[in-house]
Amino acid sequence: MTLHDPAAWDPDRPEPVKLWFCPNDGLAPGMAATLATHWLDEHERETASGFLFERDRRQYLVAHALVRRVLAIESGMPEAEAVIWRSSRGRPFLQKPPGGLPRGGRELDFNLSHTHGHNLLGVVRRHRIGVDVERLDRGDQGFDTIVETFAETEQRWVAEAAPGRARDRRVLRLWTLKEAYSKARGLGLGLPFDAFSFTLAEDRGVLGFIPPDNDTEQHWRFVELEPVPDVLAAVAVLADPGAPPVLQLHHGFPWGRAAPRLLTLPEPVPA
Repeated sequence: MTLHDPAAWDPDRPEPVKLWFCPNDGLAPGMAATLATHWLDEHERETASGFLFERDRRQYLVAHALVRRVLAIESGMPEAEAVIWRSSRGRPFLQKPPGGLPRGGRELDFNLSHTHGHNLLGVVRRHRIGVDVERLDRGDQGFDTIVETFAETEQRWVAEAAPGRARDRRVLRLWTLKEAYSKARGLGLGLPFDAFSFTLAEDRGVLGFIPPDNDTEQHWRFVELEPVPDVLAAVAVLADPGAPPVLQLHHGFPWGRAAPRLLTLPEPVPA
């Protein structure tokens, strides 16, 4: 049985964390425009039409077609019928029908990130998820300013790396983790990035986490990924003792039944 087979879903079986990594070229430009016409709501279509550059419009269309396709797979609701609303801080949520979702139980949370030709979408059945994706080859786009928003210990760790690629990688590792965590909390940039801090392994992995004072949960799993070379991604999800410590990583636009890559989630990081 596969993820996309409705008969495979068991309401009594906890679901793993699921990620979809989809480059823009995973969906042909004409197909993205066609899907937008049939799937996206009026607000999304108006937003897409407002982009000045075609590359930005294409990024938006692919990302939002991906969201609606995955939500259809996970919820059983047709792509065009999914109602997506945003919190006062701009975080999107799926509006659940009064009778619950056709499949997958009562709860479903998702989070989207995209950057210069790449899209990352995360889905969980319980609690919240936050994701972020960034390109390492983006050039110098305010890295010094970004570092100034970090906690002092993180700034010192970044400064220890040689200028250039090694330092940029440290900056983006911290930035994606901070973005993912703040998005999982539903706070976005409303959470000061110096209010919490990470201690990272040299290559990949979170060794320590000091949460902000207003975090009453404090038991988080953090995942660092490089789904393709020079594209860094991070995932933040609450530690759920009832769910399997497994992450399913899907690559490409979800048309077919390709098996995902299975990754073991790291242990919750001690505060």
